[in-house]
Amino acid sequence: MNNIKAGLIQMACVSDKTANIEKSIINIRKCAAAGAELVILQELHSSLYFCQTENTEMFDLAETIPGPATEIFSQVANETGVVLVTSLFEKRTAGLYHNTAVVFEKDGTIAGKYRKMHIPDDPAYYEKFYFTPGDLGFNPIKTSVGKLGVLVCWDQWYPEAARLMALAGADLLIYPTAIGWESTDSTEEKERQLNAWMISQRAHAVANGLPVISVNRTGFEADPSGVTNGITFWGSSFVAGPQGEIIQQFSAEKEQNEIVTINLSRSEHVRRIWPFLRDRRIDEYDELLKRFRD
Repeated sequence: MNNIKAGLIQMACVSDKTANIEKSIINIRKCAAAGAELVILQELHSSLYFCQTENTEMFDLAETIPGPATEIFSQVANETGVVLVTSLFEKRTAGLYHNTAVVFEKDGTIAGKYRKMHIPDDPAYYEKFYFTPGDLGFNPIKTSVGKLGVLVCWDQWYPEAARLMALAGADLLIYPTAIGWESTDSTEEKERQLNAWMISQRAHAVANGLPVISVNRTGFEADPSGVTNGITFWGSSFVAGPQGEIIQQFSAEKEQNEIVTINLSRSEHVRRIWPFLRDRRIDEYDELLKRFRD
């Protein structure tokens, strides 16, 4: 396929899991009706971003895969005929949980899943308390619209993850995301953070000659503990082409659904003029396997 129509869903979440799922389904149907062949939801779209605190009760949000949530999204994918990228809190077994992206084929079958590999542990982002690092590797998920290099949020800061997906044959990189500002940051610091987030992912597009889709949540979510002033998720979902060019960028504050046409054949052209994969010095990269060169 040379062109695919991707539907990006940027939305705010509430404490009611059922309400979030229902809103997601409405938006998926809207995207499908507008011609989307591929629809991407944001990170952990069925709940509030519960990682602002460490609370064992939050593990009750997790589900097995397959499970109730996958059954719902499988049915929606089948009914709408779209390839669907979801982001779920996976209960693998008692005491073992993952932050997992599940991709559904157009007929509702599970095309594959990816477990988030890089897990942050920062104020308001206490993900190590909840998520075990992924163990499925960096493998694109084969679908009818192409090989999807699905990664999740914190993975987007790591060039190694994007590169490994590209080397495994990904046609595009996809990042379901939940990232935002803490209110005490200055306006200047907020701008630096948002710019760094976009620059990093656009750089992955350039370095690998691949389109990038990043879908972030929006809206304010309070810190239940009151320790911080909560997170204002900065939205700004976007699509970049294989030279890092911005094809579409969303608002920071608004909930949005947009259909974006992505030309996958541009990757071949760009890689011919910028043959970064050809010129890699794989014989000199052993030091990358060290934590740091002392």
